[in-house]
Amino acid sequence: MQIYLVGGAVRDRLLGLPVRERDWVVVGSTPDQMDALGYRRVGRDFPVYLHPETQEEYALARTERKTRPGYRGFELHAAPSVTLEEDLQRRDLTINAIAQTADGELIDPVGGCRHLEARLLHHVSDAFREDPVRILRVARFAARFHALGFRVAPATLGLMREMAEGGELTALVPERVWQETVSALGEPRPDVYVQVLRDCGALRVVFPEIDVLFGVPQPAQWHPEVDTGVHVLLALRQAAELAFSTEVRFAVLVHDLGKGTTPKAELPRHVGHEQRSVDLGLTMCQRLAVPNRFRDLAVAVARSHGLCHRALELRPDTLLRLIESLDGFRRGQRVTEFLDACEADARGRTGLESRPYPQRELVLAAWQAALTVNARTVAGPGDAGLSGEALGGAIREARLAAVAAARERFSS
Repeated sequence: MQIYLVGGAVRDRLLGLPVRERDWVVVGSTPDQMDALGYRRVGRDFPVYLHPETQEEYALARTERKTRPGYRGFELHAAPSVTLEEDLQRRDLTINAIAQTADGELIDPVGGCRHLEARLLHHVSDAFREDPVRILRVARFAARFHALGFRVAPATLGLMREMAEGGELTALVPERVWQETVSALGEPRPDVYVQVLRDCGALRVVFPEIDVLFGVPQPAQWHPEVDTGVHVLLALRQAAELAFSTEVRFAVLVHDLGKGTTPKAELPRHVGHEQRSVDLGLTMCQRLAVPNRFRDLAVAVARSHGLCHRALELRPDTLLRLIESLDGFRRGQRVTEFLDACEADARGRTGLESRPYPQRELVLAAWQAALTVNARTVAGPGDAGLSGEALGGAIREARLAAVAAARERFSS
């Protein structure tokens, strides 16, 4: 039995990056031998084990053969006769197909080290086309390593384009699309993920609502970049540079979907695009089984980001309604994440990336002032105090007064 360190741990060490987790491949062993050594099997589709002490993953060397469409349409073969080179040959990218022995020797049968030096994301073999999820994975790695100078190899991008044009992406299950996408949103350059998918023609298949935004004009007075799709990428990049959460980044990604359905006769204006964005966003979230916390924030941002941008002009009652629409008196995080998304949207415009966003401070001041009002401060003492609808009305009037005072202080 021989054990090798493989995959991301080897790749990241060679790049000088922190190694967060280590995966191992075991050559020349059987499930019975792994059981006897105390390893615990966790793999459902192929033999993967957890080390009895470190809990790191150890997989028996295996080969794969495509037998039918779909994510699970592979025939797997794991046996003591499978070599390390055969196991590495089935992997997606050459930079993920480097192994290391216990004494540090590198085993690199497919040129991964050379591609690391050249900063290329290159497929291992033509078998890449057998799994359409790999298109999303390549785009995700491009988002992760963009700052290091990595780019998708032209041959790999061409192969991805052939797969997209050949309809192979239709075999993707929604759960895998979301899994790869939410991971990509957490990378340093999530906008690159979207751009790579667009470059290979995959965006129009997995995210048609986003793909149609490219080429749709907006008023240059507010959007110097003009193109709606370009604006979305700029805003998404801002959300990442400001270290906003993945929930915020998803909301930014889908906040302007309605502009893709604006009648051409109305362009470059987009009257009523907010509600269209809400409707399209809900449809997308249902299709991809997006978790509720992502969906709910995305809906709030799509519906009200324009209102937030006009916060300096709003009356106190409109500011209070905005806070109420965000469920701000029960879900404080919703308010701050909403403002994060609106700030990324405002700064995601050519030449305006560093401009201040005072609207955030005004809404925060109004919200925090309104939070000081509650039933205890309004109801009054003893049995003669307010209750029911009267109490609710009094609380809202007190909150409105608090918001008005906060707005006055902010403007002075």
